[in-house]
Amino acid sequence: MIALIGSMAFIFVAILYALLVLGFPYGEFAMGGKYIIMPKRMRILCGFSVCVQLFAIIILLQTASIIPSLFTISLTKGICFFFAAYLTFNMIMNLLSNSRKEKWVMAPLALLTAICFWITAIAA
Repeated sequence: MIALIGSMAFIFVAILYALLVLGFPYGEFAMGGKYIIMPKRMRILCGFSVCVQLFAIIILLQTASIIPSLFTISLTKGICFFFAAYLTFNMIMNLLSNSRKEKWVMAPLALLTAICFWITAIAA
Protein backbone atom coordinates (compact mmCIF):
# COMPACT_ATOMS: atom_id res chain seq x y z
CA MET A 1 0.00 0.00 0.00
CA ILE A 2 2.82 2.40 0.89
CA ALA A 3 4.47 1.79 -2.50
CA LEU A 4 1.21 2.58 -4.29
CA ILE A 5 0.88 5.87 -2.38
CA GLY A 6 4.46 6.77 -3.24
CA SER A 7 3.95 5.82 -6.87
CA MET A 8 0.82 7.93 -7.19
CA ALA A 9 2.54 10.93 -5.62
CA PHE A 10 5.57 10.50 -7.85
CA ILE A 11 3.45 10.09 -10.99
CA PHE A 12 1.95 13.50 -10.18
CA VAL A 13 5.49 14.95 -10.17
CA ALA A 14 6.33 13.17 -13.44
CA ILE A 15 3.20 14.62 -15.06
CA LEU A 16 4.13 18.09 -13.84
CA TYR A 17 7.60 17.75 -15.35
CA ALA A 18 6.13 16.42 -18.61
CA LEU A 19 3.96 19.53 -18.77
CA LEU A 20 7.07 21.65 -18.22
CA VAL A 21 8.73 19.88 -21.16
CA LEU A 22 5.72 20.85 -23.28
CA GLY A 23 6.05 24.51 -22.27
CA PHE A 24 3.23 24.83 -19.75
CA PRO A 25 3.67 27.71 -17.25
CA TYR A 26 4.32 25.64 -14.10
CA GLY A 27 8.00 26.43 -13.71
CA GLU A 28 7.52 27.95 -10.26
CA PHE A 29 7.01 24.40 -8.96
CA ALA A 30 10.37 23.09 -10.20
CA MET A 31 14.09 23.66 -10.32
CA GLY A 32 14.19 26.59 -7.94
CA GLY A 33 11.11 28.27 -9.37
CA LYS A 34 13.26 30.67 -11.37
CA TYR A 35 11.22 30.37 -14.57
CA ILE A 36 7.48 30.32 -15.14
CA ILE A 37 7.95 28.77 -18.57
CA MET A 38 11.06 26.63 -18.80
CA PRO A 39 13.62 27.68 -21.41
CA LYS A 40 14.42 25.09 -24.07
CA ARG A 41 17.61 23.90 -22.35
CA MET A 42 15.79 23.41 -19.07
CA ARG A 43 13.07 21.44 -20.85
CA ILE A 44 15.67 18.87 -21.84
CA LEU A 45 16.59 18.47 -18.17
CA CYS A 46 12.91 18.18 -17.30
CA GLY A 47 12.52 15.46 -19.94
CA PHE A 48 15.45 13.54 -18.48
CA SER A 49 13.90 13.99 -15.04
CA VAL A 50 10.61 12.46 -16.24
CA CYS A 51 12.51 9.35 -17.40
CA VAL A 52 14.28 9.06 -14.04
CA GLN A 53 11.00 9.55 -12.17
CA LEU A 54 9.27 6.82 -14.20
CA PHE A 55 12.21 4.50 -13.55
CA ALA A 56 11.97 5.28 -9.82
CA ILE A 57 8.26 4.42 -9.83
CA ILE A 58 9.00 1.08 -11.49
CA ILE A 59 11.73 0.35 -8.94
CA LEU A 60 9.40 1.23 -6.06
CA LEU A 61 6.68 -1.08 -7.37
CA GLN A 62 9.18 -3.87 -8.04
CA THR A 63 10.73 -3.58 -4.58
CA ALA A 64 7.26 -3.89 -3.06
CA SER A 65 6.57 -6.93 -5.30
CA ILE A 66 3.56 -5.21 -6.86
CA ILE A 67 4.90 -5.71 -10.37
CA PRO A 68 7.32 -8.42 -11.54
CA SER A 69 10.93 -7.53 -10.94
CA LEU A 70 13.38 -7.21 -13.81
CA PHE A 71 16.29 -7.20 -11.37
CA THR A 72 17.23 -9.07 -8.22
CA ILE A 73 15.49 -7.98 -5.04
CA SER A 74 18.80 -6.86 -3.55
CA LEU A 75 19.42 -4.59 -6.55
CA THR A 76 15.91 -3.09 -6.52
CA LYS A 77 16.17 -2.63 -2.76
CA GLY A 78 19.51 -0.82 -3.18
CA ILE A 79 18.12 1.42 -5.92
CA CYS A 80 15.07 2.07 -3.74
CA PHE A 81 17.37 3.19 -0.90
CA PHE A 82 19.20 5.46 -3.37
CA PHE A 83 15.95 7.13 -4.42
CA ALA A 84 14.87 7.43 -0.78
CA ALA A 85 18.08 9.31 0.03
CA TYR A 86 17.81 11.41 -3.13
CA LEU A 87 14.21 12.40 -2.37
CA THR A 88 15.14 13.29 1.20
CA PHE A 89 17.85 15.60 -0.16
CA ASN A 90 15.41 16.92 -2.78
CA MET A 91 12.89 17.76 -0.07
CA ILE A 92 15.53 19.79 1.78
CA MET A 93 16.44 21.64 -1.41
CA ASN A 94 12.76 22.36 -2.08
CA LEU A 95 12.45 23.86 1.39
CA LEU A 96 15.42 26.13 0.64
CA SER A 97 13.92 27.31 -2.66
CA ASN A 98 12.92 30.94 -3.19
CA SER A 99 9.69 29.73 -4.77
CA ARG A 100 6.76 29.51 -2.35
CA LYS A 101 5.06 27.00 -4.64
CA GLU A 102 8.08 24.74 -4.54
CA LYS A 103 8.26 25.03 -0.75
CA TRP A 104 4.58 24.42 -0.09
CA VAL A 105 3.74 21.90 -2.81
CA MET A 106 6.87 20.11 -3.97
CA ALA A 107 8.61 19.78 -0.59
CA PRO A 108 5.67 17.88 0.97
CA LEU A 109 5.44 15.69 -2.15
CA ALA A 110 9.15 14.94 -1.93
CA LEU A 111 8.77 14.13 1.78
CA LEU A 112 5.82 11.82 1.11
CA THR A 113 7.61 9.96 -1.67
CA ALA A 114 10.85 9.77 0.34
CA ILE A 115 8.99 8.20 3.27
CA CYS A 116 7.34 5.71 0.92
CA PHE A 117 10.70 4.78 -0.62
CA TRP A 118 12.33 4.43 2.82
CA ILE A 119 9.54 2.23 4.18
CA THR A 120 9.41 0.06 1.05
CA ALA A 121 13.18 -0.41 0.95
CA ILE A 122 13.37 -1.28 4.64
CA ALA A 123 10.43 -3.68 4.45
CA ALA A 124 11.74 -5.54 1.37
